[in-house]
Amino acid sequence: MSQLKNVEARILQCLQNKFLARYVSLPNQNKIWTVTVSPEQKDRTPLVMVHGFGGGVGLWILNMDSLSTRRTLHTFDLLGFGRSSRPTFPRDPEGAEDEFVTSIETWRETMGIPTMILLGHSLGGFLATSYSIKYPERVKHLILVDPWGFPLRPTDPSEIRAPPTWVKAVASVLGRSNPLAVLRVAGPWGPGLVQRFRPDFKRKFADFFEDDTISEYIYHCNAQNPSGETAFKAMMESFGWARRPMLERIHLIRKDVPITMIYGANTWIDTSTGKKVKMQRPDSYVRDLEIEGASHHVYADQPHIFNAVVEEICNSVD
Repeated sequence: MSQLKNVEARILQCLQNKFLARYVSLPNQNKIWTVTVSPEQKDRTPLVMVHGFGGGVGLWILNMDSLSTRRTLHTFDLLGFGRSSRPTFPRDPEGAEDEFVTSIETWRETMGIPTMILLGHSLGGFLATSYSIKYPERVKHLILVDPWGFPLRPTDPSEIRAPPTWVKAVASVLGRSNPLAVLRVAGPWGPGLVQRFRPDFKRKFADFFEDDTISEYIYHCNAQNPSGETAFKAMMESFGWARRPMLERIHLIRKDVPITMIYGANTWIDTSTGKKVKMQRPDSYVRDLEIEGASHHVYADQPHIFNAVVEEICNSVD
């Protein structure tokens, strides 16, 4: 954990805006590692950003300053990931999902945030949607960035959009074990393994880091006890699909909660989901858009366009 702390400190020192990084203790003794940027901006609804599987607060470094010029931005490591507590999650998909959602709500309560613009990427998008079903009065606008776990698994194999080679490679190596077990087994070679499987991460953050800072960060985020990862495994069937697909439930979000879905034009996630969400919510605001030149990590592939799109959404709220 101390190595993760050191690498993360290197990342956060790139921030220009004032920020506060600390543990937020929940009543059940779990701690959520939280970074708040521009805490002095109190006039507008804060933006809360939820990272994806295997990620952490540090991966938002290309977005934090830009999105906090006129409002407070909060980001945190999901329970079971990054520097947050790593409890034992329920083994069933509904129980695991509820544990994540309850931790987000308890975090919000402890932070004293009455309402928020809620943004989630990938697994974070799935959880932000689940949260909005349960606590719609807290969400002024739901922003889903390449969200995981929406489509129903097709019965016809020809309809399945192929994930990138690295996903297939990792999935075949791991079989029944946890998705990132190979990183932990690799030990000191782990950062090199991240770099080998995901050389694109180094390129994405090249404006900030010429070295392997980001590969090291991803490695140390995932080299610990696999708590959130085990929960994710309970929620999924084969890497791309959720056991409880969100398309079957998105209509349960209160009608007055606006939703914007942002996809990378080159993502492996099924982008037709946006159109399907519109059909499920005919009387609600649903907008979907694709960002050219971006894949699954839209926020890092095209940060300037992504930041402009998100800022426009935030400004529409207040």
